[in-house]
Amino acid sequence: MATQAKRRRVAGPVGGGDAAPDPVAGFLSWCRQVGLELSPKVSVSRQGTVAGYGMVARESVQPGELLFAVPRAALLSQHTCSIGGLLERERGALQSQSGWVPLLLALLHELQAPASPWSPYFALWPELGRLEHPMFCEYYSIVLPFMEAHPDLFSPRVRSLELYRQLVALVMAYSFQEPLEEEEDEKEPNSPLMVPAADILNHLANHNANLEYSPNCLRMVATQLIPKGHEIFNTYGQMANWQLIHMYGFAEPYPDNTDDTADIQMVTVREAALQGTKVEAERLLLYERWDFLCKLEMVGEEGAFVIGREEVLTEEELTTTLKVLCMPAEEFREFKDQDGWGDNKREEDSLTITNIPKLKASWRQLLRDSVLLTLQTYATDLKSEQDLLSNEVYTRLSWREQQALQVRYGQKMILHQLLELTS
Repeated sequence: MATQAKRRRVAGPVGGGDAAPDPVAGFLSWCRQVGLELSPKVSVSRQGTVAGYGMVARESVQPGELLFAVPRAALLSQHTCSIGGLLERERGALQSQSGWVPLLLALLHELQAPASPWSPYFALWPELGRLEHPMFCEYYSIVLPFMEAHPDLFSPRVRSLELYRQLVALVMAYSFQEPLEEEEDEKEPNSPLMVPAADILNHLANHNANLEYSPNCLRMVATQLIPKGHEIFNTYGQMANWQLIHMYGFAEPYPDNTDDTADIQMVTVREAALQGTKVEAERLLLYERWDFLCKLEMVGEEGAFVIGREEVLTEEELTTTLKVLCMPAEEFREFKDQDGWGDNKREEDSLTITNIPKLKASWRQLLRDSVLLTLQTYATDLKSEQDLLSNEVYTRLSWREQQALQVRYGQKMILHQLLELTS
């Protein structure tokens, strides 16, 4: 929902006849009917947005100003849809691994219901393509049997795996999940729901608006000054570029995505450590250390250490791994006998980005060697991609090639920052 990842919008409900001449006008009229209040300082438009529909400031907006408020009655969920009572009664039969089946059934019903109150909202929905996801097995085991058991509520037009695929993709990309209160941390997560108007906003890591939840409504509030003519951005969460391109089909150009990350495969650190062994006894001891780290559940054959622009997201795992692989043999024996307990973490061993230059020399060397091995897995080096980004050849790349380049470049910049910090 931010940049060209947005797809063409559907014209309306399934089998709903001719498309409205102006879906935005229809949507805004519907907003007034359901009490969804948009600030007069904002407008829904295709003009001035990074992609597709978006929201733009018509006047300067100050931090803390309300952009729009969505009454809970306007939310589309398993509880608010016209078959909410049935979905609640059949809740036990609709249990699934994803937890999304009730919402998807609500969408399937409302899409084909001639008098659905959300029809003008559907006119702004994107037409999403195929998206493979393991939850599709739920369609034949749960969703289709439920629809066939209630033919008066689900017409043959919506008993379609392809439509179900599109709705799964839409829910993955556009739904919201209300956070639990602190005292509810032990409860199951809240079910996803569709939030009209909020799902129009595009994403930036440095977003200028945020969705707030209250008992009566959901409020989108400005978090910083939004000058006249500038687009209003929400956040889809703290997402690295590889996650954005996987979920939404776009990446933020460097250095805009402050949530970007680079991975160092855990087995790459093991490989870097093996490079420093000289005799078979040292190799065997290193594998013993690695097996111990596996026992502590700090590493795995498929795992990765995640490095952010400003922090190590897997700090405990990487700190423990560097410590165990680099400590003297006698110290490792004692550490192993205590099952990793009794080791006091020193402040200078804290694996924050700013503290990396203060790490022990052996730790820094192992980390550096791991970064170098990781950089070797890329087909091109940083310099060639810097040249490409500043060259007009970049503009002739396909959209897909540009986004893939931005993902690689952001990762390499993080890795090269690590090289500088460990030198």
